Amino acid sequence: MRRSTGPARALAAALMLLGSAGWATAQTAPPPPAGTASATADNAVMLTVFLRHDQSRPLADLNAQLARQGFYKAFPPPGIEVVSWTVVMGIGQIIVLRLPASRLREVNRVLEDTAWGAYRTEFYPTYDYKAVGLGEHEKAR
Repeated sequence: MRRSTGPARALAAALMLLGSAGWATAQTAPPPPAGTASATADNAVMLTVFLRHDQSRPLADLNAQLARQGFYKAFPPPGIEVVSWTVVMGIGQIIVLRLPASRLREVNRVLEDTAWGAYRTEFYPTYDYKAVGLGEHEKAR
């Protein structure tokens, strides 16, 4: 079998370069404009956000960083429903949001821009199981 030479190798290198340039551009895109879509039954998703605090730093430092980065001013974005917002000792904050799927990127970017550094973020798609779980409980009685 012959090895590719000259033009074929150059074409392969150019395609790899173009592909990697597209990836880098996608990661540095400007934040999306603030959305106005509201969550409805046919477009709503729930998102559980873990904000794990940096335990190597004092709480006052973390709060000062959040203030500098504008966390509480920007989060949650207008029109995003906060289902619950709790503190779990030893972990940090756990926030459940309900939002239109089209605004998922906006929520992500707000957290990237304002929470990173003070928190390590984790995201989990979530759904409300309460009615189903309680219904199954009642049937089992």
